[in-house]
Amino acid sequence: MNIHEYQGKAVLKEFGAPVSKGFPAFTVEEADAAARQLPGPLYVVKSQIHAGGRGKGTFKELPAGSKGGVRLARSIDEVRAHAAEMLGNTLVTIQTGPAGKQVNRLYIEDGSDIAREFYLSMLVDRQTSRIAFVVSTEGGMNIEDVAHDTPEKIVTFSVDPVTGVMPLHGRKVAKVLGLSGDLAKQAEKLVGQLYTAFTATDMEMLEINPLIITKDGQLKCLDAKISFDSNALYRHPKIVALRDITEEDAKEIEASKYDLAYIALDGTIGCMVNGAGLAMATLDIIKLYGAEPANFLDVGGGASEEKVTAAFKIITADPQVKGILVNIFGGIMKCDVIARGVIGAVKAVGLQVPLVVRLEGTNVEEGKKIIRESGLNVIPADDLDDAAQKIVKAVKG
Repeated sequence: MNIHEYQGKAVLKEFGAPVSKGFPAFTVEEADAAARQLPGPLYVVKSQIHAGGRGKGTFKELPAGSKGGVRLARSIDEVRAHAAEMLGNTLVTIQTGPAGKQVNRLYIEDGSDIAREFYLSMLVDRQTSRIAFVVSTEGGMNIEDVAHDTPEKIVTFSVDPVTGVMPLHGRKVAKVLGLSGDLAKQAEKLVGQLYTAFTATDMEMLEINPLIITKDGQLKCLDAKISFDSNALYRHPKIVALRDITEEDAKEIEASKYDLAYIALDGTIGCMVNGAGLAMATLDIIKLYGAEPANFLDVGGGASEEKVTAAFKIITADPQVKGILVNIFGGIMKCDVIARGVIGAVKAVGLQVPLVVRLEGTNVEEGKKIIRESGLNVIPADDLDDAAQKIVKAVKG
């Protein structure tokens, strides 16, 4: 689960991390009121969407060359003007894709005098099962570009969960960033605060870009991009309350109600598969034969008929879907359950597009019989390769 920058900074502040003073705003009037609570004379007006690259983004509704989604303001009138331009308009960044995201809320923040910018992030390293720090002197830039152009400027290290974070980790960050004296002490303290926040709230990723040094010699988190482990949210009702469903795809929200792993994509072939690996292979082979998948959907190993029916309804709700591929290799998942779920969904919502079904594994013959005797116009497939070719051919006519 992702949260907005202002929410992320509030979380970090609870653990003592240094952040600038600021207030969220949902209207121009609230932006005005927020600015009046800040010392000024420099303010920052930040669009709040779940995507990076806001500063370099563009608004669809504004003329080309207009300022991006993060703007400086040197008066309250300028804050109001920026807020009026941003709110309700669609911000397009490198991470939103061409569709962009509508800006429904802003963050009005006290301006900072920046001396230097760094990059610092934390994430779960699945290879070592440890929390890893990623640190670079190249702050304020896309870390992907830094990794591509100057990978030597990125340093990664992990923390042993037995010992937890230690002073040596803070000293390592300070060394990588070239900090000494009081700034090195601040870095050591900050590393401890961030690690505590990460573990205490079950974060999945924390990115601070940039981490800055102000001209008066203070380290400060100037941005905060945070995502949480959705499997641990039951432990954190306060975090769950921060969820902004307007930033999520409606189909993904519906899928979460049934514990379905669903991600909307841009293609025309809807997919229902069991198992993440098989789902990825299904997406790959659809692309191999010249088409694009409309979604990633893993119904899981123990899906019920109700769950399968819900999955099918979610796929058919996408107007971009021109064909559907059901690809089930039954182990724990039984093919007859999938068959009954598909039939129930088709009868409930109707079938307006070609449907290819490939079943294999537990109760496969029973599943095939159920579909065969259903009277539905279903195209059977013998294996994944056969299924992919048939659905692509059917969609392309």
